[in-house]
Amino acid sequence: QVELVESGGGLVQAGGSLRLSCASSRFGFSIMGWHRQAPGQQRELVADITRGGVINYSDSVKGRFTISRDNPKKSVYLQMNGLKPEDTAVYYCRGTPPWSGDYWGQGTQVTVSS
Repeated sequence: QVELVESGGGLVQAGGSLRLSCASSRFGFSIMGWHRQAPGQQRELVADITRGGVINYSDSVKGRFTISRDNPKKSVYLQMNGLKPEDTAVYYCRGTPPWSGDYWGQGTQVTVSS
């Protein structure tokens, strides 16, 4: 059983910053990323990063969020700056192995007050 354990969510005022962390309990993944889901909305990709460091951001977070990973620690991070109320959502860590299928964390709540 592989677990992705997230941490770092919370409540912050608009313009503030938070850093999310996610660690795999067993093995590293080819791609690791972050998705988010706001109430009544579909889950959407925020950013992901390959083992080699190729990064993909959604347009809504470019220039504000930074994704990074530490391969020996089997971890991925999301530094979120300039937070906006519309960033409020449950953030999920995703791990994609070389074979098919994704693994997901349990989610961490991020709330941005105006």
